[in-house]
Amino acid sequence: MALREYLTSEVGEDWVDGLISRREAIRRLVLLGMSVPSASALLAACAAEIPASRAASSSAVSPSPAASLPATAASSSAAASATPGRSPASPVAGEAIMFAGPRGQLQGYFALGADANGAMLVIHENRGLTEHIRSVASRLAGDGYPSLAIDLLSEEGGTAALGGEGNVPPVLAAASTDRLVGDMRAGLDELARRVPGAKLGITGFCFGGGMVWTLLDAGEPRLAAAIPFYGPAPSDADFSGDKAAVLGVYAELDARVNASRETAAAALEAAGLTHEIKTYPGVDHAFFNDTGGRYDATQAAAAYADVLAWLGRHLAA
Repeated sequence: MALREYLTSEVGEDWVDGLISRREAIRRLVLLGMSVPSASALLAACAAEIPASRAASSSAVSPSPAASLPATAASSSAAASATPGRSPASPVAGEAIMFAGPRGQLQGYFALGADANGAMLVIHENRGLTEHIRSVASRLAGDGYPSLAIDLLSEEGGTAALGGEGNVPPVLAAASTDRLVGDMRAGLDELARRVPGAKLGITGFCFGGGMVWTLLDAGEPRLAAAIPFYGPAPSDADFSGDKAAVLGVYAELDARVNASRETAAAALEAAGLTHEIKTYPGVDHAFFNDTGGRYDATQAAAAYADVLAWLGRHLAA
């Protein structure tokens, strides 16, 4: 799924779920380059199609995530299940930082913590670098993984400079893949500088999950672990330039993103990467975001425990 197509579909889904008004949805779609009639038609299509696709998805998901995976992924899943994650620790305070990027200074939020079992780059949703994403970095740092949440809107002055989350998607849609990949690579450079010798990992959510897949598609051999949360994978993904162990997180009711799940799994298998594709039952897109309308505390806790188990096996020194 192309980036702009994904971002417009996000607007439609937010409107269907009652998270934004129709007027705000139209405004955001126009900012994304659609005419008012086209935006209205897209919303009408979302209203007709999204509920049906979600209902249909319930019968399409296997009750056992490992059961439908290729052999290498299934064995990886079993190994992860046999290594329970430790209980999450308390988040640690981080700080706003600036660091060098390929096109100027980049902004981010860095949390160090007392231990360093590996270091994580955190990629934000289509709302930019929010307090929720900062909290993810703080939680990971508290659990032994110093983390940098990068602001991919740094070139525009940072998320806060855009005047509201509804103004963020058009800027992200206008950014080239080369720019976004370059900024993420610079984030890894900064992590390596701040946590020397640590293995490097990456996680991202929604748009950020798509960016994790995009960086893997670009080839990034420094990554030891990657955890994309419900992000769309490139249709012609090639992960042969990577070494990362990949945990793909999906939501059972998120038919829109789940449409690329098998593509991602096939590309991981073709590249010979250790991987698991895990679908969490009864939840929708963005179920991990505790500031959003689709948050599910039970499955978010389960997913975070799985994240810690995965990082403990593949990132910890």
